[in-house]
Amino acid sequence: MAPPPSSQPNRGPSSRPQGKKSPTAKKSIWLKLLTILGVLLPVYYLLEANLHRFYVFDVDELHGLTKRAVATYGNDTRAMADFIVRELDGQAGLSTYINRDEDWMFNNAGGAMGAMYIIHASITEYLIIFGSAIGTEGHSGRHTSDDYFYILSGVEMAYVPGQYEPEIYPPGSVHHLHRGHVKQYRMPEKCFALEYARGWIPPMLFFGFADFFTSTLDFPTLGKTVWITGREMLGNLARGKF
Repeated sequence: MAPPPSSQPNRGPSSRPQGKKSPTAKKSIWLKLLTILGVLLPVYYLLEANLHRFYVFDVDELHGLTKRAVATYGNDTRAMADFIVRELDGQAGLSTYINRDEDWMFNNAGGAMGAMYIIHASITEYLIIFGSAIGTEGHSGRHTSDDYFYILSGVEMAYVPGQYEPEIYPPGSVHHLHRGHVKQYRMPEKCFALEYARGWIPPMLFFGFADFFTSTLDFPTLGKTVWITGREMLGNLARGKF
C-alpha cells in the first residue's frame, strides 16, 4: 500500500510568495545603497566646499551696476535692463555666459506671479530680471542658494514671523535672502529687480515649477521655461561653467 500523502506543506523554494525578496537579497540592496551613498556624500561635500570657485558673478559688482543703472535712468526700467545686459556682455570674463536674447516669460512660484528674463543660468548661479508692472505677493521659498534681489524700480517689502514692521527695499537697495531662510514678500505696485542666486540651482527648480502643476496648468509657459533654462544650463556646462 502506498504511504498517505504528507500533510506537511512543501518547504521548498517554490513555496515562497512570488515577488518576496529573501533576507539576503534585501541585505544586498541595502549594502548597494550604502555604498552609493558613501561615494556620493564625499563628492557632495567636496563640491560644496568649493562652490565659490565656480562663481563668475560678484555680489558687490552687481550691486554697484544696479545702483549706476538707477542713478542714470531713474524709473525707465527698460533702459536699466538694457544697460545692465550691455555692461555684463562687455566684460571679457562674462560675455560668454550672457544670454542676450531678451525673451520674457511668466513665472509663478510660491503663489506670486510675475515675469522674468533669464540673463544667465548654470548649475551654481542664475541671473534674471524679475518683476511685475502691477505688483505681486507670495512665499519666497526655502532654497539651496543665497538670493540677492537688487531693486531697479518700485519697492519690495518682506516679512518674517515675530516682527511687527516690514522690511522695505527701495530702488538701489539689495534684499539678501540667506540660504535656507524663508520670508513673505510683496511688491505693492510696479516693481522690477535684478535677481541673482548662487549655490545649488537645480533643486530650486522644484519650487519654480510646482505652481505649473498644482495651480496654473500653463504648460506652454512651462515648456518655454524648461527649454530656455535647460538650454542655458547645458550650454554653460558645455563651456566648462558648472
